[in-house]
Amino acid sequence: LTSEGVSMKVYVGPNDYNLLKGLDEELGGDTHLSKVVEMGGWFRFINIWIIQPVFNFLEKFFSSYGLIILLLTIFIKLLVLPFTYKSYQSQAKMRVLRPQVDAINEKYPGEENMMKRQQETMALYRKVGVSSMGGCLPMLLQMPILMAMYQYFPTSINLRGQSFLWASDLSTYDDVLSWGFNVPLIGDHLSLFCLIMTVVQIFYMNMTQRASGQSMPGMKLMPWIMGIMLFFFLNENAAALSYYLLLSMLISILQTQIFKWTTNDEKLLAELEANKKKPKKKSKWMARLEEMQKQQEQMLREQQKKK
Repeated sequence: LTSEGVSMKVYVGPNDYNLLKGLDEELGGDTHLSKVVEMGGWFRFINIWIIQPVFNFLEKFFSSYGLIILLLTIFIKLLVLPFTYKSYQSQAKMRVLRPQVDAINEKYPGEENMMKRQQETMALYRKVGVSSMGGCLPMLLQMPILMAMYQYFPTSINLRGQSFLWASDLSTYDDVLSWGFNVPLIGDHLSLFCLIMTVVQIFYMNMTQRASGQSMPGMKLMPWIMGIMLFFFLNENAAALSYYLLLSMLISILQTQIFKWTTNDEKLLAELEANKKKPKKKSKWMARLEEMQKQQEQMLREQQKKK
């Protein structure tokens, strides 16, 4: 122990990213106080450079945080609109090709022809210029924004104590019904925003399945499974997050209807049929894939002969 004094500065205040970032700059940038605020791990840059600035900008003009989240959601949906449209177009192409795929399945029935069905289906897609992953990749590109929003709403100091409709604090769950004891997976309350969001999500996923022409029996249960899982996951999360997801899905439903009204299935099918006449250059990756499929088909036939 020594009698020498120690000089230090102590910050006592909210975990406000903008405030802490200003202190970092004032103190020379070596304190890294702004990193105390959880802004999304790998996708932190999305919240710092896009979400937070837009949110702060909207706060200058609107006092209702429900309206701010609505406008923020519209901004994000416009940002990812090209990916959303591409995903719908891919689903529409798969839907109009469904009769031809069904014809292939009828032509090559049975487990022994499984590889042949896959080869013929992939050949059809290649001839018309459709990627079987075309509907998934655009959606995967939107996942970073979803993950960033998942981190942003529960930790945003801007939402602390801010009410909207029945939610008294948007930064935590809106427990419109509580029962005083813990229930596995649900907790001790029911969040209304989360419940409404779950119902809308199940409806939206069912609508998406119909739009893509999916008819596999197991897939019919997927909207219910995903919806219930998401409800358990978000029931104790921030009401703002459930409200954002609810708005996002409602806008997606509207977008899907607009895409449907502006897409002519007959014209789209005619374009795909015209693509069959165009010369196609087989990529090395596709050639390898076809070779692997042929080898697997040969192995399957040999196994069937042995049986």
